Amino acid sequence: MPADAPTILATSGGYVPADRHRFDFGPLVHHAVELSGATGRPRVCHVGTAGGDQRWFQAEMDDAGRTAGFEMSHLALFGMPSVEDVEGHLMAQDVVWVNGGSVANLLAVWRVHGLDEIFARVWRAGVVLAGVSAGSICWYDGGTTDSFGPELRAVTNGLGLLPYGNGVHYDSEARRRPLVHRLVAEGTLGTTHCTDDGVGLVYRGTELLEAVTEMRGKGAYVVTREGDGAVEERIEPRVLPGAAGV
Repeated sequence: MPADAPTILATSGGYVPADRHRFDFGPLVHHAVELSGATGRPRVCHVGTAGGDQRWFQAEMDDAGRTAGFEMSHLALFGMPSVEDVEGHLMAQDVVWVNGGSVANLLAVWRVHGLDEIFARVWRAGVVLAGVSAGSICWYDGGTTDSFGPELRAVTNGLGLLPYGNGVHYDSEARRRPLVHRLVAEGTLGTTHCTDDGVGLVYRGTELLEAVTEMRGKGAYVVTREGDGAVEERIEPRVLPGAAGV
């Protein structure tokens, strides 16, 4: 069931500890499904390109999907696409969830297989696009990444479905915030939307609709250029049902 408008949920979270397996899907993943309007057994496709399509992680996602009551599938691209009709498979989903890892490698591999154009069509068709970390940055013009080495750098060749920069793990990795400010101040990134761990940003089309969180006390931020510097504005997220924290 497609959403009523092109929808993206870009996050720095989505997984929570589980008793019997590695993790469960947290409120952010469940919110992506809610945004899709899915009824019955939601269809969720995991895309693990950024981590090299690790089969062990696919199994962990399957465990979490069973617990959540989702119909899980995987789109793998190593060493060949795992489905014959990539676009058809993605169009049949309620949600596409992209996991983290190397956003630079993800973007390169996606373009080899035409996923940049396919995802634009899937998004316009109303399938909710969502993900964490690299799976957040990919939907924007660019952001900050450790894809190239221990020192964070800018990536500026995102899919551009969202015409902003993106800063992930804004509170948990100390180098992220100052780099975002520098990149915005010098014009390498335009206006940049950032998330603390546990926070997601909801977009209808290219409009930022709201911030949501699965961890109380966390924030979202918009960083804009002002003169030769950068200015940061905090957005207070709406707390999702089941959120952790005080």
